[in-house]
Amino acid sequence: MALRLTKTSLPASPGPSEAEAAQHAYHAENLQVQGFLTRAGAFISAGELTQYIQLFSEAGELENPQRVYQVRKLLLERGLAALPTLSEKRATELLLAMARAALAVLEADPAEPVLLNYTGVVLYELWALDGARALFQAAKRLDPELPHLDRNLSEIANRGRSAQHRKLSFHPVLADLSKRARRVAARAKPASDQRISLVMIVRDEEEMLPRTLEAVRPAVDEIIVVDTGSTDATIEIARSFGAKVIEREWTGSFSDARNASLEAATGDWFIYLDADEVLVSEDVEALRALAGQTWREAFFLHETNFTGNDEGTGVSIVHSALRMFRNRPNYRFTGRLHEQIAYHLPAYLPERVAQSTVRVNHYGYLGVVRESKDKARRNLELLLAQQRETPAHELNAFFHYNLGSEYFAAGEVEKAVAEYETGFRRLETDGTFWHEYAPSLVLRSVKALRAAGRLEDALSRATLGLERFPGFTDLVYEQGMACLALERADAAEAHMRRAMEMGDAPARYTATVGAGTFMPRIILATVHLNRGEWEPALELLAWCIEHHTEHIGTIYPYATALLRSGVEPAAVVARIEAVSQRLPAAGRFMLGTALFEQGHADGAEAQFRQVLERQPHGSAARAALVESLMYQRRYAEAAQEAERTSEDGGFAVVVVRSELFARLLAGDLTGAEAALERAQRVGLPAGERGLYASWLAARRGEAAPLPPADGVPLLALMLESLLRVRDFENFEALLPLLDAAPLSERERRELLAQMYLRRGFLRSAGREWMAVCEQQPDARALVGLARVALANDQPETARTFAGQAVQLDPRDEDARAVLGRADARLAEPRREPVAA
Repeated sequence: MALRLTKTSLPASPGPSEAEAAQHAYHAENLQVQGFLTRAGAFISAGELTQYIQLFSEAGELENPQRVYQVRKLLLERGLAALPTLSEKRATELLLAMARAALAVLEADPAEPVLLNYTGVVLYELWALDGARALFQAAKRLDPELPHLDRNLSEIANRGRSAQHRKLSFHPVLADLSKRARRVAARAKPASDQRISLVMIVRDEEEMLPRTLEAVRPAVDEIIVVDTGSTDATIEIARSFGAKVIEREWTGSFSDARNASLEAATGDWFIYLDADEVLVSEDVEALRALAGQTWREAFFLHETNFTGNDEGTGVSIVHSALRMFRNRPNYRFTGRLHEQIAYHLPAYLPERVAQSTVRVNHYGYLGVVRESKDKARRNLELLLAQQRETPAHELNAFFHYNLGSEYFAAGEVEKAVAEYETGFRRLETDGTFWHEYAPSLVLRSVKALRAAGRLEDALSRATLGLERFPGFTDLVYEQGMACLALERADAAEAHMRRAMEMGDAPARYTATVGAGTFMPRIILATVHLNRGEWEPALELLAWCIEHHTEHIGTIYPYATALLRSGVEPAAVVARIEAVSQRLPAAGRFMLGTALFEQGHADGAEAQFRQVLERQPHGSAARAALVESLMYQRRYAEAAQEAERTSEDGGFAVVVVRSELFARLLAGDLTGAEAALERAQRVGLPAGERGLYASWLAARRGEAAPLPPADGVPLLALMLESLLRVRDFENFEALLPLLDAAPLSERERRELLAQMYLRRGFLRSAGREWMAVCEQQPDARALVGLARVALANDQPETARTFAGQAVQLDPRDEDARAVLGRADARLAEPRREPVAA
């Protein structure tokens, strides 16, 4: 899914219809700026300082206020750069001219931290130390992050203690300059009269809009809402918060709607949010304070995008979102989707755009929200429409990034890879890796390559990405995941430990929360669990639980590790509940899943029922509850629970399959017939329906049709499920269906042998493999017998069977692997029995 990157990079490519005009204006302004600098150099060289000073006033006539500021800053830089080439007398004259010109600019608008600092440097060189100190301190009050201020103040103190005063320090003109500087410094304060307009576009947002408006209302002076066709109570809700509502027909372009909201707003600043974005309440005053920084043009806010299927899961991605900017006529949006304004901002003046600590939580990427609004389909339609109406060479990397993200969200991995590759090439060709979405494009291309099975390519792309973004922990984590898939365990562990050392990446990378903390620890713990190493796994997972209680993804592996290590189920539940006093529904579901998979169906049932108490329509929890009841052989109850599942839900097929199984096991033939009708409505495959129909007919004593071949995998699953719960009576009753299935005797016996072996019925498994060997003693059958012998702790017998298999087929990898395990077991020291 594409993030809401309406914060598009500086300077992102404009929309095709405006590109030529914007580029022309940009180059024309650059020529003007260069003209000022050329004349400044000539005037300084010729000693014509009156004309040099006049350039500061002349710059004020430029149409673009950002170019006014830029020219004046560059004029000071040109003067300072010329000092080493001049005699002391001419240098002093130039410094005096610069001081007069700069102070005249600051007297008109003192809230300019960079100009305050530059002017302070000029006064420092003139030995007007009191004035310089006041200007440095004023600049630091306005912008504490401005580089070199602390060093400049330290140098002031050092020079003040020095006895080597220049003669000029006693000149009367300096007293006047210092006095003017102190007055400017005293007036250099954030503005207090700035108004903020919240601008929004909405449609059918009655559920989420109140939360957003309630949080942001204290921070803004005006609310402008453009509604594009709501049919619910959205408009009434917006007006109840004092919003001015503009009803506008949807044109298929987010930019059109956003620009309508900007045109209607009257504040000095805009902040724009979507209905699924919520300002953190503690940051209201911090947002207000941003508006006072009139030396800025825009701010990035710190946005946390919650993902997954539940707000309380703790799964999130952080990024910097450009959401607040000055009310200027040329700051308008372009692009149908993931609309952009940032390319209008002065990229040539990085100090004009700042990162803030103001936090916004975004809930639009929760699975339940996306599904309810069908965002993926809508986004794809808009992006493909933009692609059809735009020449290919004018579609920038950001477009391909977003289209790739929507394809990836829709599960069309190959198409996603193609779009990401195109976007990556555009970044390389244009040399624009400084775009703030570029790290995310690289990361998503790595994920897509890994999903497509191109693991080596994923590793290579991650390495390239780390060269560009060395602090991007997510790429290191992805390298570890690719190595795991390639079965390079040592390399995977090294990458995961490196990710842990790096910690989570900065928000500017659009980083996943946890990629440098709990996520690699969970992966390492899982590796340990698979090896049966409980202690290191529990140590890693306990750290995650202790330090990241908000992330419920730790609950499943932690509960699994505790259960496998021998902790009683009740104690496991108590331990997890003690860490998280109010487990979210998703956390309960994970805890229940861990209990169920470790064979504690009764404990799992209790957790799934608690989930359903909070979310009565949760089809995943309903399906899990049905399975837990089936495991306890409470077939009638399982069928009743299954029947309560909506036929429109994503789990309808899964649940109706379980319902049919339960009803037939319970002997509810009438209910099974009704369930078969539901199965057809919800789309249960025809082969599976045919299998159930055959079973139903057999249970009725009717002539049963033969089970279809494509129903055999389900039949095998049902038989193994009955073995798992040791329901031998129903297992025996269902076996005739397998006998009647279109399988050869060998296929049937092998199927049963593998099933018996997995469930620990070794004698039965051995009988089936022996029957196969009596008919056709090939390598595969002998390997089966060897595996049974190994499971029965008979390594010598296993070695005999596996050795015979290798003799029959030296290329059989399974035979060689089993032979190796048998040899390893035989090599282990034998434990002597303990004397009584």
